[in-house]
Amino acid sequence: MDPTVLTHHLPPISAEPVCTLRALRAVTLTVPDPAASRDFYHEVWGLSTVDEDDDRYWLRATGTAHHVLGLQRGDDNALGRISFALATPREVDEAGRALERLGIPMLRPPGLLDDAAGGYGLQLVDPEGRVIELSADTYAVSELEPAGRRAIPRKIAHVVLNTTDIERTAAFYTQVLGMKISDWSERQMTFLRCNSDHHVIALNQARWPSLNHVAYEMSSIDHFMRGIGNLRAHGIAPQWGPGRHGPGDNTFSYFTDPAGLVCEYTSEVAQIDEDAWLCRTWRRTPQLSDQWGTAGPPTTTVRTAMAGVPDLGARALVVPGRGDYFYGAPIPADAA
Repeated sequence: MDPTVLTHHLPPISAEPVCTLRALRAVTLTVPDPAASRDFYHEVWGLSTVDEDDDRYWLRATGTAHHVLGLQRGDDNALGRISFALATPREVDEAGRALERLGIPMLRPPGLLDDAAGGYGLQLVDPEGRVIELSADTYAVSELEPAGRRAIPRKIAHVVLNTTDIERTAAFYTQVLGMKISDWSERQMTFLRCNSDHHVIALNQARWPSLNHVAYEMSSIDHFMRGIGNLRAHGIAPQWGPGRHGPGDNTFSYFTDPAGLVCEYTSEVAQIDEDAWLCRTWRRTPQLSDQWGTAGPPTTTVRTAMAGVPDLGARALVVPGRGDYFYGAPIPADAA
């Protein structure tokens, strides 16, 4: 069976996407102590604080995006939102009208955004409660020089999301947001793209919805290794890696931040030629996880952190347009 159509047995959500995503712009995380997380990402991880407001922080990489990481206060670790770039405000308006027709709830209809990056956008809620922001005309910053051999991320590479129903979630992101499936890892993971990068979102079948990890792309494999060395100099050892994944062909090294969330350095992400790429289903073998065979098994700490805590997102903040919009298995009583 063609792995690109494994979700087509489900009832269609939308006949055509509501928009054309240009890029993954930023991710916002909610943590109990945003100042401690900010210090880690600013002083150790390689990002730079570009703006702050009380207990909210925005941090940039070397690219032109105003920020790639937002931090805000909350009682528990959670995914605040994922921000994607659209080309123009008109595309935002068109997406808003299409979402209304589909009955997909919006936290914010199209309009000016009250964010440090400014811009014009909207915020929708996916069927597991995640907030997805679509925006255009956000503030840009001057691209930073590579800074020689310093280990500084150049952008957000991808976000991995734990989902209780991988096929339905993949159908939403492909049919509604227009993403394409690059590869499957049997029925456990699927990798979604919106541009030439092999994946900017990956979905992982899990017991509850939560954030699995956020990956930051380094400009070269040398900068990737120097980043690992810099963290070791700060007394922080990898929880898994370094190695090279199968799907995406990217290098990896995983760490946990002060909040207990998983962050990854990566580099050399596979680039997709739309005319030549063939989606495949990878067998879940040791070589799938690490082609080099150098990483060893992930630690118990990082496995637990990747599972995360149950995150129902913005479900309670919206009245969905149709009664069966939200889905997901009940949260297990023994959830951490």
